[in-house]
Amino acid sequence: MKSKINIINGPNLNKLGIREPDKYGTLSLKELEKICSETCIDLGFDFTFFQSNVEGEIVDSIHNAIDENSDAIIINAAAYTHTSIAIFDALQMFQGIIIEVHITNIHSRESFRHNSFISKVAHGVIAGFGVESYVMGINFLKSKLKIKKV
Repeated sequence: MKSKINIINGPNLNKLGIREPDKYGTLSLKELEKICSETCIDLGFDFTFFQSNVEGEIVDSIHNAIDENSDAIIINAAAYTHTSIAIFDALQMFQGIIIEVHITNIHSRESFRHNSFISKVAHGVIAGFGVESYVMGINFLKSKLKIKKV
């Protein structure tokens, strides 16, 4: 059985390519999903890719990862990174590897972005490398999870 990764994206990431392209780049969320898909397939991972602007739907997505016995979550909770105890609590229940990713370097931005509830439960944080942050997270998992090439 292949290892399963859940890639979860928070608010406003549905506007990638439109929202502040000088910070977030010009790729759309659909293009990011394609990059993640190709990387996961190349490495032999099963994966889901999810985005919501609604905090409760993100919590539900984490619960789904728990129920499906997923091996890892890669999460960009976006603005909820700095505010959501509900997402923090849901991630605390997850038994697999948690990688927090951000397209921008949140520590070089406004001070209110410096605090992360997610990093308190994440195994690692990758930030500031654009959409490559996601690819770096997936590639990190190849050394941590059993992979079966198909």
